[in-house]
Amino acid sequence: MATVVPLSPRSASDEATDRAATVAILQAAYSGELAAAYAYRGHWKSLWRVRRTAARCEIRLIESEEWHHRHLVGEMLAELGAGPQRWREAVMWSIGRFFGSLCFVGGWFGPVYAAGRLEAANVTQYEQAAVHADRAGLDVYLPQLAEMVETEDRHERYFGALIADHPLLPMAARLLGWRPPARVSDDS
Repeated sequence: MATVVPLSPRSASDEATDRAATVAILQAAYSGELAAAYAYRGHWKSLWRVRRTAARCEIRLIESEEWHHRHLVGEMLAELGAGPQRWREAVMWSIGRFFGSLCFVGGWFGPVYAAGRLEAANVTQYEQAAVHADRAGLDVYLPQLAEMVETEDRHERYFGALIADHPLLPMAARLLGWRPPARVSDDS
């Protein structure tokens, strides 16, 4: 039988550090959700052709989920006695609006690739927030963070599936470092 070695107790300083890290990650996520929501709004509005109706509906749903995440993260920040960083809000508002407007003038590969890459970063961000929240004893936030990880992962897979066979993907993946997750087969 294996001997279980108890972990050394965490100090109040360790918990404070993890609490501060949780707040910092959530502040970045809160503003990031603003940029994503505005970028997706521009994206779905640019898909006005009839043959893009399904994509338009899905991206509009994704936009609404980003607004929902922003609301949840805002509530978490308020409960933790923190709020958004105004400078980051201004920067992310500008970025979201800029990329949303680019969807009207460029092709579709770039915005879809960027969205998939962004969603992959969101998955990691919420996973890190959960680790720090757990260490800080903020267990009350773990279910919401897990739900957000799951939703952001679904978003990443959606955008990844749209470009999985695109001829520009290998070059973009080499240059920008993100490749869509492997598809889940139906016969598994």
